[in-house]
This record gives sequence, structure tokens and C-alpha cells, in this order.
Amino acid sequence: MNFEILIFPALSMLIVSSLTLFISRDWRWNIAALGLQYLGVFMMVSNSWPPDLAVVKLVAGWMAASILGVSRVNVFDTEQLEMAWPSGRLFRVMTTLLALLTVLSFSPSIERFAPALNLPQVWGGTFLIVMGLLNLGFTTRPLRSVLGMLTILSGFEIMYAAVESAILVAGLLATVTLGIAMVGAYLLTAADLEVEETA
Repeated sequence: MNFEILIFPALSMLIVSSLTLFISRDWRWNIAALGLQYLGVFMMVSNSWPPDLAVVKLVAGWMAASILGVSRVNVFDTEQLEMAWPSGRLFRVMTTLLALLTVLSFSPSIERFAPALNLPQVWGGTFLIVMGLLNLGFTTRPLRSVLGMLTILSGFEIMYAAVESAILVAGLLATVTLGIAMVGAYLLTAADLEVEETA
């Protein structure tokens, strides 16, 4: 199967999922967006790796989303205590558009620096890295911080897949993804215990 035709649908998945992770305050939408993001990562990596190796990204990502979702079910929802200002969401949308324009302007020079990457892979990888950094910079909440770290790692995986296709590296990156998810699940549980003790 020719996976090059999947690149532009994958790019649109990455943009939609990153925007949802950055704007949405509902953890259910965030977990769903993370699952969609890993589907887009799988489609992008399939352009460089064999499908049976690229599916490791999808399985590890969906397992990470499942770990975070299951640990989030019984956690006290402090996100609902925040006021959802429309101007805050508008600011985040404008920040995302600025990030997208920055990625589009710098991508050709990155592609010249790393010839093994094609331009859509550079777009997808750098956009995820930038959006993950924005997610980390705009919050102190455990779930959103973990989602930001997973987004940064996903962007790195897209770009690294073009230069390295070793099975050991795929397994190591999957282990890092699951490790971040497990640490995030622990932090969510610990934060919930603090809320219960102070109540």
C-alpha cells in the first residue's frame, strides 16, 4: 500500500488533535484527541517505516491514552473550577495559528538541513513539538502537562523515524511513551489524594 497518500489526512489529524489538546478543558476530549494524534503519527511514520513496525507507535499511543483515561475517571475534576473565558480560547486559537505560520516558514530550512525528511514530515513533527511546548508553557495541571510531553515526543518520533528504523529504537520510544503516561497517572492520583485530604 502507498502510504504517501495518507500524509495530508495525517497532517489534518495532527492539526485538529493538537488544537483540541490546547483549547479543550474537558479531559474526555483531550484523551480522544490524543488517540487521534497517535493515529496521525502512525500514518506519518508509515511513510518511512514498514507498517508492522509503525503500528508500534499507534499501539503505544493508544495504550498511553487508555492509561491516562482510566486514571482520570475517578479523579476530582479541578478543571471545572476554572472559569472558561471566551477570550482565553480565542487567545489560544490565535497562538495556534501563529505556531502554524512559524512552522510553515521554518520548515523548508529544516528540510534542507535534514535531507532524509520530506516536507510534510517536517511540518507534522515541528508542529507537534511547538504545540507540546505551548501546552507545557500554558499550564501547571498534571494531565495537561503530560499531554504536552506526549505531544513533544510524538513530534520527535515523526522526524526521527525518517532517519532511524531500528526495531530497538521503536521499542525504546514506545517504552518512553508508556512511562510518561504511567508517571502522569501517578501524578493525577496523587493530586486527587491531596484534594481529598484538604477537603
